[in-house]
Amino acid sequence: MEIQKKTEGEITLYTLTNASGASVTLSTLGAGIVAVNVPDANGKMDDVCLGYANPADYLADGPCAGKVPGRYANRIARGHFTLDGQEYSLAINNGPNALHGGPTGFMNRIWDAEEIGSGVRFTYHAPDGEEGYPGALTAVASYTWSDDNTLRLRLEADTDAPTVVNLTNHAYWNLDGHDSGSVLEHGMQMNCSRFLPTDDTLIPTGEIAPVAGTPMDFTVEKKLVRDIKADFPSLKYGKGYDSCWVIDDYCKDGTMRFDRQLYTKAEQENPSLVREIINPLYRCTPVAGLQVVRRIRTVARMMIMTVWRSSARISLMLPITTTSLRRCFAPVSIMMRLLSSHSNEM
Repeated sequence: MEIQKKTEGEITLYTLTNASGASVTLSTLGAGIVAVNVPDANGKMDDVCLGYANPADYLADGPCAGKVPGRYANRIARGHFTLDGQEYSLAINNGPNALHGGPTGFMNRIWDAEEIGSGVRFTYHAPDGEEGYPGALTAVASYTWSDDNTLRLRLEADTDAPTVVNLTNHAYWNLDGHDSGSVLEHGMQMNCSRFLPTDDTLIPTGEIAPVAGTPMDFTVEKKLVRDIKADFPSLKYGKGYDSCWVIDDYCKDGTMRFDRQLYTKAEQENPSLVREIINPLYRCTPVAGLQVVRRIRTVARMMIMTVWRSSARISLMLPITTTSLRRCFAPVSIMMRLLSSHSNEM
């Protein structure tokens, strides 16, 4: 594994290149993923992670592209929460709500970095009271890259007092390459028969609703373009798919059963692995999140889905832990498998 280090101003980039020439570029700004160059079914290398040419453009960008938001990814209603009887108020930076930890968050900080064998470990120390959150917290994002094109991300959080934390990676993906246009012709499947309706500011109402008969139903493969413009509240509020789904067959021990049927089908139809990005699955919670508006990202807790296009199929397992913790290990993982497709009609 070759690791190249390049510094531009305050930002340091690490490019990890394996024996086949496939590479991942990581940034100390927000512990972010800048590029993922992997081959398609014909061996053509493309960067499938959306981003910017100038590393400085990642600073305070609206999409939070590729970075690790925190201390709390996604929204906290009205920027207010109560923990152990104590009330806390946060900055309002998304309509009436607090988003991604605040205006600065973890995503706009320079993280410490160290090389760890075939990867890089990023660390950020958030002091007690930073952006209104209680407890000093240390967040760690560890990436590794392998010769079989496996990217692993392990997120950890350690705090000295009760707090709230919700960490994820905010990468955006296009399987045809980052500059190839819309992903609306991509297809998707998820083993989620329920979802969480929200109000018009994307705060869950508390209802857990069935997806059957709605545009939110991805239990059977369909292209994103098919229903994304449907007259449906969740699609209007999210300007596309920006919702949380509830995982079927969630295990009581905090893990999710491996979707063997989904993977078996993918493997039968696609015997040749082309791109594979896999993270180990740790404990996680049962609510899933997804946003797809020229993008794919985790926004809540966990899901499994399959995304497909004429040239490729991708299976994703996206868990994330939301924890009120004192001294708690809170790992997050992403599992992604992209296989070649023999059919141009999918």
